[in-house]
Amino acid sequence: MKSQKGFTLIELMIVVAIIGILAAIAIPQYQTYVAKSQVARVVAETGALKTSAETCLLDGKALGVCDFGAAGSTLLTGATTGGLNGDNGVVADETGVPEVVLAEDATESSTIIGTMGNSAAVALTGVTVTWTRDTTGTWSCASSADDKYNSSGCPK
Repeated sequence: MKSQKGFTLIELMIVVAIIGILAAIAIPQYQTYVAKSQVARVVAETGALKTSAETCLLDGKALGVCDFGAAGSTLLTGATTGGLNGDNGVVADETGVPEVVLAEDATESSTIIGTMGNSAAVALTGVTVTWTRDTTGTWSCASSADDKYNSSGCPK
């Protein structure tokens, strides 16, 4: 009697089928996880500018005078690495900075808007994360991404 010294073809086919099924489930879940983490990153990057914007507003500085210290992000479009709101900025192909619109006086709201693109997940292209400061000084966040990508800190 001959002893078996390897796997049969059917055993190998079963293993390949199991791996295929696991990959079919895991890859979409991973892509959702990546997109969710990218939205969280943009919320954090744009939210970090709230302190600078608040300081500028309280000091009465005009938009062109105030420096927010925003660094370029590979997840944002918007297109400049220098200057504010596109003024005197250097056009960047792979990085962008959030758009900041400061209020002229206390009766208007201010906004910080990050538009996703460049290296962001395909499902997030064109999605915006908007921080809005109302006239009472309260900041709120809203995201245009699908609900499955948003966090509780920045809902739709």
